[in-house]
Amino acid sequence: MMASSYNAKEEDGHHSGSASHGGAGVAKSKKPDNTAFKQQRLPAWQPILTAGTVLPAFFVIGLIFIPIGIGLYVTSNNIKEFEIDYTGVDMNSPCYSCAKNFSWNSTTPCVCSVDFTLEQPFESNVFMYYGLSNFYQNHRRYVKSRDDSQLNGDSSALTSPSKECEPYRTSEGLPIAPCGAIANSLFNDTLDLYHIDINGSRNAIPLVKKGIAWWTDKHVKFRNPGGNANLTVAFQGTSKPVNWRKPVYELDPSDPENNGFINEDFIVWMRTAALPTFRKLYRIIQKKSSTTPTLPSGKYVLDITYNYPVLSFDGRKRMILSTISWMGGKNPFLGIAYITVGSICFFLGVVLLIIHHKYDTRNNSADIPN
Repeated sequence: MMASSYNAKEEDGHHSGSASHGGAGVAKSKKPDNTAFKQQRLPAWQPILTAGTVLPAFFVIGLIFIPIGIGLYVTSNNIKEFEIDYTGVDMNSPCYSCAKNFSWNSTTPCVCSVDFTLEQPFESNVFMYYGLSNFYQNHRRYVKSRDDSQLNGDSSALTSPSKECEPYRTSEGLPIAPCGAIANSLFNDTLDLYHIDINGSRNAIPLVKKGIAWWTDKHVKFRNPGGNANLTVAFQGTSKPVNWRKPVYELDPSDPENNGFINEDFIVWMRTAALPTFRKLYRIIQKKSSTTPTLPSGKYVLDITYNYPVLSFDGRKRMILSTISWMGGKNPFLGIAYITVGSICFFLGVVLLIIHHKYDTRNNSADIPN
């Protein structure tokens, strides 16, 4: 068994006496280069935390965060929101018979009406959402079950969809357009809103169906194959999704700019939600006059064409009317978070200040015992 040794000179790249007289070669130095970076001589700054720096930081954070949180919370509370559940679980619900008897295989649509009252008028633009509960759009296989090339108008992907779309890739030997589980489960309830005036007559509320999708989705991610000219020819040789009642080129035949893959209801649905309880924008009620509210207080009727069964997975369906502010929709969490963090910092600042004054025993004239 051979033993080996080295000295400092060998580590620096120098030979020992025997090595220089016929050794096998010069040993490489393992010492890092003599640079400021490799020898850790770069200038550095390390903060020294003292009471004079930490206490003001706590008080400043508290004094900044608390007013911001109060402003966000007040702004969120000023947003008006009205929500109504029309699932039809209770026997007294107008949609109870639709919920119990309707399924994906039903051919005749079921219609129900829900009456409600707005206690306060809604000013400015009003946004109508549909909400679903216990619907897990964030499931991994569900999220991957789509073909973005097909949705972008690729003709080859239209006739040969991605395998990620299985089991909604083909139907009756024909490729499905659009393929995948997300498109197959498209929300297809129809919601119509009416205002009841003092005479008892129903006045339809105009609902705007365009402008509800992201601009990048509408103009970049989603495109029809061959443009928007003749979608019947463009989608020839494809099949509609299994749960759909009509093909994709009949989603909005009256408006070529809102038909096919660029239909905004379809685009909104294809942007999957992160949580099992979510809402998606359905329509916009635009304000027409500066003197009258968009939705005056009073009685209303919501007519529902019940096409989307949810009881099979214990789901719930809601319609939400909401205004918005500069910070978006109603969400008090951000304001509460700012107030909480600011209050904690301010409280810690007070506690540390008391501790600092009580236990600071430093004395400039310290007595030295003999």
